Amino acid sequence: MTARSIGNGGAGSVKKPGFFTKLGRQWQLIIMSVPMLLYVLLFNYAPLWGWMTAFQDYSTKKGFANSPWVGLDNFKWLFSNNDFLLSIRNTLAMSLINLVFGTVSAVLLAVLLNEVRNRRFKRTVQTVTYLPHFLSMVIVVSMAQNIFSSNGAINELLLGLGLVKEPVFFLGKGEYFWWLVGVINVWKEVGWGTIIYIAAMTSIDPSLYEAAAIDGAGRFQRILHVTLPGIKSTFMVLLIMNIGHLLEAGFEMQYLMRNGLVMKYSDTIDVFVMIYSFGGSRPHYAYGVAAGMFKSLVGILLLLGANRIAKLLDEETLI
Repeated sequence: MTARSIGNGGAGSVKKPGFFTKLGRQWQLIIMSVPMLLYVLLFNYAPLWGWMTAFQDYSTKKGFANSPWVGLDNFKWLFSNNDFLLSIRNTLAMSLINLVFGTVSAVLLAVLLNEVRNRRFKRTVQTVTYLPHFLSMVIVVSMAQNIFSSNGAINELLLGLGLVKEPVFFLGKGEYFWWLVGVINVWKEVGWGTIIYIAAMTSIDPSLYEAAAIDGAGRFQRILHVTLPGIKSTFMVLLIMNIGHLLEAGFEMQYLMRNGLVMKYSDTIDVFVMIYSFGGSRPHYAYGVAAGMFKSLVGILLLLGANRIAKLLDEETLI
């Protein structure tokens, strides 16, 4: 074989198939993906044209075509509105609490379940912890209000143990609201959050555990040096995705549990959007759209920023 033929990849080199060739070979997968693609285009991208409302003094009577353009006035109003600034504070506070509590509890439960050798007990615990995820938020809030009420189970327990002298007003003190939402969210979602981590743990090579045991590592050391490093990439990807959702603390739980005593701590950006878009005698749709647009753009920036930092640290990235 001559140097020229070697430089050209040799006479027997095979030309890589082009993009459209690969596309044609996978036509079955493409057809299967069409319904989901249409769903995303219809419900995620098509509504984006409504963002123009954020730059208008929009009214339903005039419509999009005849509503006057106001530039950035709606955004200026948002950031001069104390209710909106409080909603940002509440959203970030509850999101951070949910992120820390939810991630730690999901990883901890997954590790504990991975160490259980009794399959029947393990499946029972998994089923019990998964079930709350499928409960309606209305039911969850109703249960929480009964449990944390002045004569509920938590106060009865605290009084019985002598930790408090009188019932604690959990549902009426704003400083308790963020932590209450965090506790309820962990109870509802911890089982569901363990699914991916348990799946990641099943892919860890069993020989690593055997080698660690031969070297004298105990159960805790095997968890620390084999299990946790084995799910590190999964943890990083999920963390990046969760950081991108920091401005999505929720709507249903906060709206259902809010009252006049905790309103300054309960209203998130989503609650603010609902109140100002549909509440009052004259709905301000433009304010709600501007707030939603701000939340989406900040979420994208947070996602890209977290992904960039992970890449600089040479960790697993999403993009």
